Amino acid sequence: MSFFHVIVLAIVQGLAELLPVSSSAHVVVAEKLMGLDPSSPQMTLLLVMLHTGTMFAVIAYFWQQWRQSYFATVDAFKRFALRLVYATALTGVVGYGLIKAIEMTVLKGHSTAEIEMLFGRLDLMAPALACAGILILIAGLREKKLDAAAAAQAVAASLTRRPSDSVTMRQAGWMGLLQGLALPFRGLSRSGATISIGMLTGATKQRAERFSFALAVLVTPAAIVREGLRLLHATHAAAASGTPIDLHGTVAMSLLGAVFSFLAGLVALKWLSNWLENGRWYLFGIYCLVASAVVFFLHTKGY
Repeated sequence: MSFFHVIVLAIVQGLAELLPVSSSAHVVVAEKLMGLDPSSPQMTLLLVMLHTGTMFAVIAYFWQQWRQSYFATVDAFKRFALRLVYATALTGVVGYGLIKAIEMTVLKGHSTAEIEMLFGRLDLMAPALACAGILILIAGLREKKLDAAAAAQAVAASLTRRPSDSVTMRQAGWMGLLQGLALPFRGLSRSGATISIGMLTGATKQRAERFSFALAVLVTPAAIVREGLRLLHATHAAAASGTPIDLHGTVAMSLLGAVFSFLAGLVALKWLSNWLENGRWYLFGIYCLVASAVVFFLHTKGY
């Protein structure tokens, strides 16, 4: 993994993070095209650190909105915290339950049965992208069907509510559930799935988007810890076998990637967020379906 590889992957991650197109899938495909192994401990740690960089970009960008919506009053914060904990708990139960189930069934018999072994499988990524595309397309087309009167009525209703209002418990539960389903699968866009299900269960896209990224900020540290422990175990195993891993170089490169993904994420967030709010959500569904076909084509070519 060279400096060039890290910069390219950081830019890809930073630009794709806000979009519901699975930034991790884009990073994995870029790794494949550059001849890197996405399932190696070094690369999965880099991917998590790239997510960390864009997570801080998201915090910097959305902080003002979160402060006005979630931290305006003590009551608003309590409602937000309850929904966030509930959704995250569902994510943990569903997501890590799925991961363990896959490791004990699909990967049964491997000496090191870890879900990360599947992250480089383009044949699995293609249908995951297609599923995300269909979900986004359904949510986007449903949004397009709202007539002008209904849209005006929704706007008027939102103006009468307190700015501290968040998604409902039901909407938060569905978003946490879909986030859990997205954890084991590269290509099933976390933001695409959670925002779409929020919209389909009655949340405005703005509220679904705001809560979706708050969920991401809470779940990312757990992923960092998991990949950090995985890298340590791999380092010890490699040292025992006489092929040590350059841990300091890997961590240094990953931190550098986090910095560049943070900067790229800020650049992307500044002009992409407005585009997301202009009734064009369904276009991301079309993009995911096209990307699914491209990824499957790359799989047939041996990537």
